[in-house]
Amino acid sequence: MIFKDYYKILELETSRVSLDEIKVAYRAAVKKHHPDINLGDNLAEDRIKDINEAYKVLSDSASKRKYDRMWNANVAKKKKAFEESKRDSNSIFSDFFNMFFGNIESQDDNTIIKKGKPAIKGENVETEIKVTINEAFYGLTKKISLRTVEGNMKTFTVSVPAGIRDGEKIRLIGQGKPGQNGGKNGDLFIKINIEDDNKFSLKGYDLHTNLLLTPWEAALGTRAKVNSIDDETQVYIPQGIQSGEIIRIPGKGYKDGKGSRGDLVAEVKIMVPRQLTDQEKEMFENLNKISKFNPRIG
Repeated sequence: MIFKDYYKILELETSRVSLDEIKVAYRAAVKKHHPDINLGDNLAEDRIKDINEAYKVLSDSASKRKYDRMWNANVAKKKKAFEESKRDSNSIFSDFFNMFFGNIESQDDNTIIKKGKPAIKGENVETEIKVTINEAFYGLTKKISLRTVEGNMKTFTVSVPAGIRDGEKIRLIGQGKPGQNGGKNGDLFIKINIEDDNKFSLKGYDLHTNLLLTPWEAALGTRAKVNSIDDETQVYIPQGIQSGEIIRIPGKGYKDGKGSRGDLVAEVKIMVPRQLTDQEKEMFENLNKISKFNPRIG
């Protein structure tokens, strides 16, 4: 059995570290080597398992004391050469780890390597699905059907989290092409395409919509109600506002993934009635006679 340097795995240079320092190093290592960040790296999952294994031993005071005695003998005093061991194909954790917490059997038959042949992980598969802005904002569970390599249709249940970004990918572990010689299956990556609707369009974290005003509301100013994706907001319209001008409502846009939201951006569009009553027509004719305003001059 080959000695495993848990401190090296967590990128710690010494065994004289506190539990808080071990926790900080563990979080940094997980963030750095997480498979979702290191796409295409077939060793990322094994690194995460080593990192979890190291943290489990070093975060327990009793097992850490036991491990430190071995560490001082193998590393600090350089009594024997060491290297990181390869993972046992039949166990989630290595034999070295089992010295501290006992033998843990794995029930995952896909990890068993056929004798004499290296395990080969299956290829990843990518596809795309469309969701509405409303579905992406609130989240949903969606069923999709894909054709397998054997030509059969297979249905997957995809949980789209609330506030997912346009173009973000959801990973279904082990749902890609099958591995060879006992290797793990590849993963299925589902790209989310958020479609604009007739009410909102999404640009970054901002939601864009139209604010329709009558000519007299635009000329005189008013307070108008604007519908956001989850409620209704009243905004002040200044006198003389023009078509194409923007009113920005902070915090009423799309979720930014950090507990906040973008803005709701309302573009003013002044609408003229297609049909007029006799009284309205008379009022517009009188306005036409007395008004000196001409937008085509100056």
